[in-house]
Amino acid sequence: MPEQAKQQMVSFTPLRRIATPEDVAGAVAFYASDDSGFMTGTYAPVNGGISMD
Repeated sequence: MPEQAKQQMVSFTPLRRIATPEDVAGAVAFYASDDSGFMTGTYAPVNGGISMD
């Protein structure tokens, strides 16, 4: 992705950065853990707040 496009995306994101593999891994680890054991039919967009559904 061109640097200008990355910077534009960063400017639209409340956290002011692009997700890292560790950000995605944290969400995956949560859903794979017992902490999410009573959750069904949910999803968690890992998008830094760019979309608040």
